Amino acid sequence: MTTTQLYEQLNTVNHSREKRLYFAHMLLAEPKLIPSVLDLLFKTDDKLSCKAAWILEFMCGENLEALLPHLDRFTLHMHTVYLDSAVRPVAKICEYLAKANHDTKNTTLRIALKTIHKERIISVCFDYMINDEKIAPKAYSMQTLYLLGLEFDWIHPELAQILERDFHMQSSGYKARAKQILKQIRTKK
Repeated sequence: MTTTQLYEQLNTVNHSREKRLYFAHMLLAEPKLIPSVLDLLFKTDDKLSCKAAWILEFMCGENLEALLPHLDRFTLHMHTVYLDSAVRPVAKICEYLAKANHDTKNTTLRIALKTIHKERIISVCFDYMINDEKIAPKAYSMQTLYLLGLEFDWIHPELAQILERDFHMQSSGYKARAKQILKQIRTKK
């Protein structure tokens, strides 16, 4: 499949799990298409940017290692994504990366995920926490920052401060996740 064909095909993607999973499997079968999906993801004013984000998230959910050759590009440009329905999958991918990095069994990812990638993920997650984002990106960012804070000791105090400061102004979903993360931070000490 060519990039043009992929672009045309993405017009058929909708919110259904089946469609997103279909395209995720297509990416896994044809990894040469991943750069084209990243191209679309980072064309942030294009309506297909969100659809590219959806299928990239599903691909990472199926096989996160498929993203590893593209970590530099993904982490370098992920901060440019701003549409709500594209931000959520980007935040979820960051959470996938943090969880896999925390998993001692996943040595392939731990080797591929360099300090610069982690720093970029930390930066974008803190941006999601302090900016006016929806609950899902904030929740994924909390978890990502908590996990990376096990490696970078300065993160937990900063995260706790943001969670405590914003706690009363946020939704019940935010509050539930924030309580959980704050408890984990406090019991870690």
